[in-house]
Amino acid sequence: MPMIDAKFTVAVDDTKKEELKSEFGKLIATLHKGEAYLMVGIQDGYDLWFGGKKLDKGAYVEVSLLGNAPSEDYNKLTGQICDMLADKLGIPGNAVYVTYHPLSDWGWNGNNF
Repeated sequence: MPMIDAKFTVAVDDTKKEELKSEFGKLIATLHKGEAYLMVGIQDGYDLWFGGKKLDKGAYVEVSLLGNAPSEDYNKLTGQICDMLADKLGIPGNAVYVTYHPLSDWGWNGNNF
């Protein structure tokens, strides 16, 4: 039950959003999760400041999942996300924050797992 919520300072058209969604679907395997239950949110044109300065190109990516993963898997996924955003959107890794939110309770379809 992973969720990736991504916020970008840059404009992202619908075609690129589909491409990013598909890439996130592949990368979630790094945390031993599948795309079948992955939810992805993408918000573009989002204002972000880092060190008191507004970013022209920046991103904040939240990854929530039922359960936990090893720290080395989180570290690997952070690198993969940064590489992907640099390649697809031209956002440098030093302007990307990635946070992880492992959860013990997750609701879906009227029940909790």
